[in-house]
Order: sequence, then C-alpha cells, then structure tokens
Amino acid sequence: MTRISLRVTLKPWVFMRIFAHTLFFVLFFASSAMAQLDQTGELSLTVPELTQTTQPGGPTITTPLPGDALQGMVTVVGSSAFPGFVSAELAFSYVNDPTGTWFLITTLSQPVVNQGLTTWDTSSITDGNYNLRLRVFLTDGNLLDILVSNLRVRNYTPVETPTPAPTVPQATLLPTITLTPTPFPTPTDLPRNLAVLSRTDVSSSIIFGGMAACMLFIIVGIYLWLRRNL
Repeated sequence: MTRISLRVTLKPWVFMRIFAHTLFFVLFFASSAMAQLDQTGELSLTVPELTQTTQPGGPTITTPLPGDALQGMVTVVGSSAFPGFVSAELAFSYVNDPTGTWFLITTLSQPVVNQGLTTWDTSSITDGNYNLRLRVFLTDGNLLDILVSNLRVRNYTPVETPTPAPTVPQATLLPTITLTPTPFPTPTDLPRNLAVLSRTDVSSSIIFGGMAACMLFIIVGIYLWLRRNL
C-alpha cells in the first residue's frame, strides 16, 4: 500500500494577511454589537395650543349667499387667494346631516380673486337645503373654511317667499389638531436577570474572543515558521 502524505506550507505574508483580516472582522463586530446595545429611543411631542380666528378680507364667497334659492346652473363667485395658498376645493353637504358628509364639486389649483370659482349644476341633486363650503389648503398645514349655509335648491318645487336676507360669510381659520404628551409613571428598576448578558459582558466576550483568536493565529504562525526553517 502506498501512503501519500500532503504537506501544506504557509508563507509568512499569507499568515499575516489572514491575521489582519481576522483582526479587522473581530473589531468590526465588536463595535457593531456595542453600538446596538447602546441605542435607546424616546418619543417627545411639542404641541401648540388650539386657536380659531377669523380672517377678514381673506377667501370668501360672494355668490350665492346664505338663504338664496338656487335653480339650474349656478355660478359660484368669490376669492380663494390667501398667503401660503396650496389648493382649494368646493363641496356641498345636506343641512343638519349628522354624518357630516361633504360632496366634492371641484378643486382649484390656482388662487382666484373676485371671479367665478366654478359652475354648480344644482339640477343633478334633489331639492332641499344645502351648505356650500370653500376650503383653502395652506402651506403651514392650516385650513381656511368659508361656509355658505342654508342654500335652498328648488328645481322641482316652488320657491318660498320671502327670501331671507343674505349676509356675506367670512373665512375662518380651522384649528390645527395636535397631540398632547401623556405622562408615564417612573419605572422601577428590576433586579438584574442573571440569564441576560449586559453590554459589558457582551463587549468583554467579543474582545477576549478576538484576542484569543489572534493569539491562536500567532502561535500557529510561529509554529509553522519554525517548522519550515528548522
């Protein structure tokens, strides 16, 4: 029987490269583990108070006016321009609707000043009393609502007389709804769980493991070098 022996000789520069790569990965994983253990997060909310103010001279609807009787195609005239204008929309709702549902008529991407905002086809809805709303979206996240209430659509029923005296509605800045921070009770420190490794334990284990691996490579390298040269 022929015995075949295989002898592998590692050159010093090959050993040094393996040693350098091993040391790099040990240090990399040690720093990553320490960083992950040291990460903590806490939620902090800064909340302004709710405000509601009237903006005279801002967006408005001049036609129709509250209490008007509407028939057929109605041109809605007014202004949607305001500093920080993003967009605007016109919508209608039923008077005294408990669901508060609004039905979109049109959207406006450009501000309008004292011109026709849209033409509203009232013949497409049933006769009844409606509210008309112009909502302006601003860059700071606020909304401006202009409400024309109690519009009487009378396409298929007689128009009541007399018509209530109209008043020009003013734009109202809606409050910005924000969250309020909720205080939490101060946590009580629990006794240390011996089965859980602390940050120091993990760091020490990684460092000592890396040092042991490095020492092993050094010893093996010295042994191979001595065997090759003696």
